[in-house]
Amino acid sequence: MTKIPLCKLGGTTLAVAFAALAFPVAAQDAGDFQVKLLATAVLPDGEIDQVNFDLVGLPTGTQTEVSDNYVPTLAIEYFVSPNFSVETICCLTQHDVDGVDGAAGTELVADGLLIPATFTLKYHFNPGGVSPYVGVGPTYFLWIDDEPGETAVALGVDDFSFSDELGFALQAGFDVPIGESGFGASIDAKRYFVGTTATWYANGTPVIETEHNLDPWVISAGVSLRF
Repeated sequence: MTKIPLCKLGGTTLAVAFAALAFPVAAQDAGDFQVKLLATAVLPDGEIDQVNFDLVGLPTGTQTEVSDNYVPTLAIEYFVSPNFSVETICCLTQHDVDGVDGAAGTELVADGLLIPATFTLKYHFNPGGVSPYVGVGPTYFLWIDDEPGETAVALGVDDFSFSDELGFALQAGFDVPIGESGFGASIDAKRYFVGTTATWYANGTPVIETEHNLDPWVISAGVSLRF
């Protein structure tokens, strides 16, 4: 029987061990991009935080809510190291504002179109495997269209606007690699902290102005490709 020298056996074992340790890092190199296509639920609050002025006379106790929306989302992520990445998202959401608690059944805002421009810095645990992550970053809510709702129009309102606002988002989720070709699956949750000022106009004159907490939860799931 041929004997294998211990030095060669030890060297081979060590090489295999280093290769096994290096593989996850190689799969999560700095400089990699990751693109995600996600199905996203946007779940805002929308309650009135403050009434700045009211020339119409809203019913006592009037409160509002913003409708949920379900949209596709594209996320693009760049890894500056195996553990750290920066991510931005691309989506467009549409929302109505309806009255509750004092104005139930009223439509105050129709078809508000929002771009939630968001950047997060993320930390990834266990890069290369099933990798949980957390993130935080700024967001800018840009309203590109908003119209007064049917109830507001019936009261004489002919124009409406949401203010664009800066806020921030907290993020958590996890990535699951599928095979070794860069494909994977992801689940992601963000909580935004941002508000807006809503203003209703009649003949060019502001008649109602209110401050709202939007603070949406944004929940996503989908597939990813890393390259």
